[in-house]
Amino acid sequence: MELSRRTFSALAGTTALGFALSGSGGETTRAYASHSVPTGPAPGAPAADRARHKVGYDKHSLLVDGRRLVLWSGEMHPFRLPSPSLWRDILQKMRAHGFNAVSVYVAWNYHSPGPGQYDFTGVRDLDLFLRTATETGLYVILRPGPYINAEVDGGGFPGWLAATAGRARTSDPAYLSYVDEWLTEVNAIAVRHLFTKGRGTVLLYQIENEYDAFVDEPLGRDYMSHLYKKVRADGIDVPLFHNDKGRNGYWTPGSFNTGGEERGWLYGFDAYPLPSEVPPDWGDFGEGGLKGGATASPGTPGFVPEFGGGWFDSWGGATFDGKGYAEARRTRDAAYERRFQLTNLANGITVHNVYMTFGGTSWGWLPAPQVYTSYDYGAAIDEARRQTPKLAPAHQLGHLLRTVPDFAKLDRADAVRAADERLNVYHLTNPDTGSHVYVVRNDTDAPVTTSIPDAGIDVAFTVAAHDARLLAAGLQLGGRTLKYATAQPMMCLKVGRMDVAVFTAPYGEMAQVLLECPEEPLVTRGDAEPAWNYDLGVLRITAPMGVGGLARVRVEGGGSDTPLLLVFADDPGSLRLFPVDTPTGPVLVYGPSLVRGVTLDGTTAHLTGDTVEGTGMEVWGPRGMSRITWNGRPLRTSVTPMGSLRADMPATPGQLPVPAVGEVRLPALGGWRRRTENFESLPDYDDSGWTTADRTRSYSVTPVPKGQPVLFADDYGFHYGDVWYRGRLTDAAELESVSLSYSTGTQGLLMAWLDGEPLGTHRMPVPDRSTARKGSWTATAAFDVPQAAGQAPRVLSVLVRRMAHDMDGRSTDSHKTARGLTAVTFKGGSPKASWRIQGETASDPVRGPLNNGGLFGERKGWHLPGFTEEHWEDTELPRADRRQGVTWYRTTFRLAVDAGIDASVGLALDDAPERAYRVQIFLNGWNMGQYVNDVGPQHTFVLPNGILRTRGTNTLALAVLSDGTTESGPGDVRLRLLGTSAGGVPVTPVDSPGR
Repeated sequence: MELSRRTFSALAGTTALGFALSGSGGETTRAYASHSVPTGPAPGAPAADRARHKVGYDKHSLLVDGRRLVLWSGEMHPFRLPSPSLWRDILQKMRAHGFNAVSVYVAWNYHSPGPGQYDFTGVRDLDLFLRTATETGLYVILRPGPYINAEVDGGGFPGWLAATAGRARTSDPAYLSYVDEWLTEVNAIAVRHLFTKGRGTVLLYQIENEYDAFVDEPLGRDYMSHLYKKVRADGIDVPLFHNDKGRNGYWTPGSFNTGGEERGWLYGFDAYPLPSEVPPDWGDFGEGGLKGGATASPGTPGFVPEFGGGWFDSWGGATFDGKGYAEARRTRDAAYERRFQLTNLANGITVHNVYMTFGGTSWGWLPAPQVYTSYDYGAAIDEARRQTPKLAPAHQLGHLLRTVPDFAKLDRADAVRAADERLNVYHLTNPDTGSHVYVVRNDTDAPVTTSIPDAGIDVAFTVAAHDARLLAAGLQLGGRTLKYATAQPMMCLKVGRMDVAVFTAPYGEMAQVLLECPEEPLVTRGDAEPAWNYDLGVLRITAPMGVGGLARVRVEGGGSDTPLLLVFADDPGSLRLFPVDTPTGPVLVYGPSLVRGVTLDGTTAHLTGDTVEGTGMEVWGPRGMSRITWNGRPLRTSVTPMGSLRADMPATPGQLPVPAVGEVRLPALGGWRRRTENFESLPDYDDSGWTTADRTRSYSVTPVPKGQPVLFADDYGFHYGDVWYRGRLTDAAELESVSLSYSTGTQGLLMAWLDGEPLGTHRMPVPDRSTARKGSWTATAAFDVPQAAGQAPRVLSVLVRRMAHDMDGRSTDSHKTARGLTAVTFKGGSPKASWRIQGETASDPVRGPLNNGGLFGERKGWHLPGFTEEHWEDTELPRADRRQGVTWYRTTFRLAVDAGIDASVGLALDDAPERAYRVQIFLNGWNMGQYVNDVGPQHTFVLPNGILRTRGTNTLALAVLSDGTTESGPGDVRLRLLGTSAGGVPVTPVDSPGR
């Protein structure tokens, strides 16, 4: 975008503005008043350039090296995509679709199998992720807790923390000793990637997460102060922040002691509106005060660290009426995103993060009790890494905020009304440029067609039901001034010697763009649909949106020496427009489903990216560009009157310049082998190597029953998956019944055997809407027992599926609620019991602590590639067994996906819904999730490339746990193709050691 000489000169004087946080944090930081930082170009894409950078803020926005930055961020979690090669895929998709930052939690439990043990290798390589984000050109918002929530086990706390002294999320010294250990490990990596040091792109750093306990007490204030000072002492010198759980005004600047450092702290608040509600004003147009969102901290920019880009679903699917994440995406669609995001922008929210942008998979025993394996979230990029239509608002706004500087500094302006007052209109203006912005929102159930005479916008436009539109007036489009437009601006950039401005509106709408032109210009149509007229110094261009694809109009002269190309696109068309910065200048690409990168080499532009359907290709680039390649293949091109290179149609009829992705065929699964287990239920099973359960005290918040030993699994070092108990009963000849009290997460269950004979199974109830967020469930299972034949000791065997620790969202130490058996009582006689316990074995050195539980087959490696299937039998699916306990099924399959095709594959399981069983799914030894046949709602499990060998042999193992009350499966088990594209990223196989 061209700048006037006056604006450029003002900008040149701002390079010393902003503030830098440096060293260990002992220096007092500085910031400058907003009037000293004029509107100007945004900073370029961040990189590890080894240069020092200054990061600051004022009330309008972040300041990077004296330039205003609107941070447009999306959330993804590396731990929910256990294939490091694919991190690049997601990050490149985010960057291409307008995001300039990625926000990431770092989960303590994912990296720490035990006190003092930390692993940042393989799928847990945080250093690699941060390097990849830097290489992609994304800023990073780093969120290492120590508590993160994130719908993961224990809210991110490691399981071993449940068996330690100290109250979590307070200033308790015992707890802080473990926290410091964790932060030392994380920060040693983070400090190598700080943007301020030119080593990477970590721009912001969060401490704690949605902490609303002890706000006015030393326990809380001292805790936050300790975390702040610890992070600074570790060398983190970027701005720090916390995310208020809602709009409470908690932890605003000055709320706690920062060791004398000023203005190094930002206030942020989380926002998860319901699609049915009217978007609230969380800033400049709100009621103000501590409960008003951004107004709680008027000296810092409006900051939403988590804006709901979807929502999580619960076991049984009560949240979305059993329809799963497809329903989340339907109800929180593009119109929802646009209506709320534009309202946020109108309210001065310029630091904005969408949670989630890619949800991913809570594989292994990672899920919190409240969620199942899929964490798709209804996000804009789905769990199978496919781009969805709801990306359109983020794509359009992100590129707008990056290429048009006016939006980084907007003030509330005089109120205006639409001609149809059913619409709500926000009016803002940039004090430096005089441009005007109107956010027009429709909260009704019907489309509304109107104009805004108060703003001089006398042309009718339509806002769809429950949607919104951003209009602009007085905006500089390179060397020309926009009088106004009824379409939303999407970007304005200078490509070669031409200005390019893109506008978007719904399909079929007749959009209008009015340009101030003191002289009649030369106008050239690139397509048949647009029309124009010139009158009284105004050029009026109309175009039907989406009809015939893009509409292009070139304007020359008329008071400017620089030609202006106007491009009109509807939502689908806009998602195929990709601006890419290169050292030689911007390049704009139209056609493919994704552009990953552009490299200019002399007169050739080398483009890489993805295609799904066959497509044309059009590229605008620097002067002298005359050839293009796509993924290494040269394309024949012609120069168009619109200043672009367009790929020529091939000679073969019906073909397009870039063909559709090729066919991918998946094999049927067969060759199954089967074996039953739960040998632990047999009376003569050798449990001498098990841990004796004889403790009398516990750090759990669950009371230890008087006169009984501690049976809680965490106290004996067993934190994830299934746990076995064996009780040797003496003096039990007169025993009539046994009552087993237990505590689990959602959908936990207990199975019991006496002397090898099943007593029965007890299951926690399926949650409904009122209990879907309940973290701990307790019950007592009572079983009648058969009379003993003699006086010999009896053996009571119990298997408990624990289903994860509570997340402790209310800071009550609820992650320490017991898991497993809590009490055992007997009726009849006076039996005495001695207990042994066995859970998971040592943490898998590659797959980590959350991969395995305590089933016999897991402990013996039945899930691993290369396991020798001795004593296994051939079998076929579907099956209809009826037994209480565990049965394993194994097979191998081979894939041969063509190189250059990115195929996303899932495993689908279906059976008669009344059959009560669940399946742990192991692919090449990796625990890819849990299927519960009679609960659901999940039936398809994503198998990420890298763990899945798309060109090679794979081992699939299923651990089927059946309660014996019905016939059980598995039934139909098949591979399912979830999506394909030509392109993708190179994928390195994830290490999957076997036996």
